[in-house]
Amino acid sequence: MSPDSLSAAVLSVLVPIAAERRPDEAPALTASDIVLERPRNRDHGDWATNIAMRLAKPFGTNPRELAQQIADDLQHVDGIASVDVAGPGFINIRLEAAAAGALAKTIVDAADAYGTNDSQAGVSVNVEFVSANPTGPLHIAHTRWAALGDSIVRLLLASGATAAREYYINDAGAQMERFGQSVLAAIKGEPTPEGGYPGEYITDLATRVLAAHPGLLDLPHDEQLVIARDQAYEYQLSEIKASLERFNVPFDVWFSERTLHAAGTGGSPSLVDQAVDRLRAQGHVFDEDGAVWVRTTDFTDDKDRVIRRSNGEYTYFAADAAYYLNKGDRGFQNKIYLLGADHHGYVNRLKAVAGAAGEDPAKNIQVLIGQMVSINGARLSKRAGNIIEMDDLLDWLGTDALRYSLERSPADSPLDLDPELLQKRTNDNPVFYVQYAHARTHNVARNAADSGVDRSEFAPELLTHETESALLGALQEFPRIVGFAAEVREPHRIARYLEELAGLYHRWYDSCRVIPKGDDPLETVHRTRLWLNDATGQVLRNGLGLLGVSAPERM
Repeated sequence: MSPDSLSAAVLSVLVPIAAERRPDEAPALTASDIVLERPRNRDHGDWATNIAMRLAKPFGTNPRELAQQIADDLQHVDGIASVDVAGPGFINIRLEAAAAGALAKTIVDAADAYGTNDSQAGVSVNVEFVSANPTGPLHIAHTRWAALGDSIVRLLLASGATAAREYYINDAGAQMERFGQSVLAAIKGEPTPEGGYPGEYITDLATRVLAAHPGLLDLPHDEQLVIARDQAYEYQLSEIKASLERFNVPFDVWFSERTLHAAGTGGSPSLVDQAVDRLRAQGHVFDEDGAVWVRTTDFTDDKDRVIRRSNGEYTYFAADAAYYLNKGDRGFQNKIYLLGADHHGYVNRLKAVAGAAGEDPAKNIQVLIGQMVSINGARLSKRAGNIIEMDDLLDWLGTDALRYSLERSPADSPLDLDPELLQKRTNDNPVFYVQYAHARTHNVARNAADSGVDRSEFAPELLTHETESALLGALQEFPRIVGFAAEVREPHRIARYLEELAGLYHRWYDSCRVIPKGDDPLETVHRTRLWLNDATGQVLRNGLGLLGVSAPERM
């Protein structure tokens, strides 16, 4: 019996009780109103609910009396072994072994689909993250958001949402001009211009640009600069994409900032021009001192924002507004932005954009601010000189260790990683601990096959050992954990769940045999335990997949 089916069972006995106690105005109840939790002390049962405490007042009774009435009726539901009332009105439910054990086959049959849910069905979400300037390689500050942003999208998709990963390419503005000037200076053998980009990677880009355009220096200076900038930009963006691919972070959309400023078809207004007109139509734009302003203080911003200066030039705020509106035009009702710790000032600004666009800043936009990550012993890049490159970290620690360690802690807490620990092949290393549990399930399955143990029989009522009850209880929780992690945008809940599941599996492995010992006969219980073994492997695999981490079959 799954948590969903148990919630439905509780609802089935609660509805007639509601009709009896409140015949004139019985509250409308659904299965989602039945909150089930795993008791910390397993002696209290498999599941507990506080529904009687929540409904006692509207039902005109005390919690324990209502809880007892619910418990008496639940006793007769198939699959429930016992129901007890505890404390002020908690209902503790213990399932029959067969009902609890049936989950193992359900998981194996569902395979990759187990854990998916519809908690975010009907929701469309655009998740923008990383969005580094294409003027240099990705570095350590980008790794955390790359891992978290990708996993948030994986969780949303698993929970039924329509979701897209988006990278905003900051390829317009002064930083691109300085980038082009730096590359051109390197081509000419000149010093890096003031405010430009130093580093060997600029020299490498310069060499590639000149090889692609051998006659570059024969052109007028303005043409040299455009070619140096645009060709080096193409090469650098390609390197960024390759780094993210190595990190197992795919993007659905690569959105160029330049498209916001470009004129539309037939010379129609640019997206930035259109954004000003659309915000003005909403009543939040005003003109003052020759400039165009947005009254963002109406939406908790600390000051009104200039969207177009008196000289006719647009501000960064204009691009932010145009980009936000464009996301909505592409069908994304909700927008999530993942920003670094130094971007707190953007939060109110972006929420003000949502409000000025006529949307709900509390609902349609969410800005997640992450704290810094540091890694002891990480060396500055030889190519870039002043940063720790993502590629160097991947070479050093590997994708799995780096991703898992970045995802197992809340984003808003500073993170200091221990590289020695992440390279250990011991249970002290969390990613190894979980991956080893998965590999162990495959090793058990291989040994079982060699010993003639298969899944030709399944008798869930035989899964009665205490470690089996605990393991099944954790497996039941997986879909709920996935749905909740998607709702609160917290992939670390999956990692912590997997570590708990791995521990329960290892304890089960030490206590219950899948393969008969010595000359003992092969029995149905051994075949049934193989189902539980394989179900655990499936959930570990599914969970690691949500984190973008591999699930090796051998270690």
